[in-house]
Amino acid sequence: MTRLVVRPAAAVSFTLHRRGLLAGAGLIVAIVVAVLASLSIGSTFVQPGDVVRAIFDIPTWAEKVVELRTPRIVLALVVGAALGLAGALLQGVSRNPLASPDVIGVSQGAGLAASIVIVAGAPIAVLPPLALLGGLGAAAVVLLFGSVRGNRFVLAGIAVAVALRALTEIVIVGAAPVDGQRAQVWIVGTLAGWGYDEALVVAIVIAVLTPVLFWAGRALDTSALSDDVARAIGVRVGPRRLVMAVSGVILAAFATAQVGAVDFVALAAPQIARRLAKAERPPLFCAALTGALLTVVADTAARTLFAPTQLPVGVLTAALGGPYLIWLLVRGKR
Repeated sequence: MTRLVVRPAAAVSFTLHRRGLLAGAGLIVAIVVAVLASLSIGSTFVQPGDVVRAIFDIPTWAEKVVELRTPRIVLALVVGAALGLAGALLQGVSRNPLASPDVIGVSQGAGLAASIVIVAGAPIAVLPPLALLGGLGAAAVVLLFGSVRGNRFVLAGIAVAVALRALTEIVIVGAAPVDGQRAQVWIVGTLAGWGYDEALVVAIVIAVLTPVLFWAGRALDTSALSDDVARAIGVRVGPRRLVMAVSGVILAAFATAQVGAVDFVALAAPQIARRLAKAERPPLFCAALTGALLTVVADTAARTLFAPTQLPVGVLTAALGGPYLIWLLVRGKR
């Protein structure tokens, strides 16, 4: 694999993989195409040319249509990128392709908190903060009972996720039908009704964590080493692993708190990105782009395939999760 070593300053250096750069460029082109398609397709079809003119403030009849669709697409891009990054961090540090927020209980913790808020009739403004606390609390329990590395981490997460999901079902079953349905829609994950405000929250979290993400991009290179070898070359294994895991959990918790549990994206995006870049560990930049692409495509399909009925995006992404897990199992057996 060809590497380009960039040294912008004496104390700072980082390595760029040529295959990763090509994969990233290809993903950016695919995202642009997916965004244009999403802006065009809907109850009113808009020609791609009119979409481009509307984006560049050139007068066209489709300005209002594009303006209405843009907030949801921006949210899909930001949430998908956050989930892709979260999955890459968790899978890289645990060395397990099954480690993702929707498997280890983060999504279920947020869902339980959100269900309680909705059923209790609390103001909608408190839902995202409490859902965030629920996701972070679930992750804290997983980190307490399971090592950050290996199968123990995933098994502890599955156990916590199952328990939280059972509690959520109890809350929904005991609620009024309307409240229960609202809670169920939120748990599944939907971008309908949300927009720039929610995207801004997630974007700020990504921006704040950007220095950590740059550091984690290099730190993941040593995650494939055994603990003894890593310590022998001066790596502080425990703190490094914990920082990356906590960063992934924070990204996932904030994204889930804004739009609900959009399953499968954090699970699949890192592995797809890893194969595109032909890398040993999921590359963070490509994982973010892959997550954004998957979410935009899934949301476009969810709101158009069964029109005029719009499905929550989480329904479509979760439906793809089963076949993906079967493929992982078959591939691992081979």
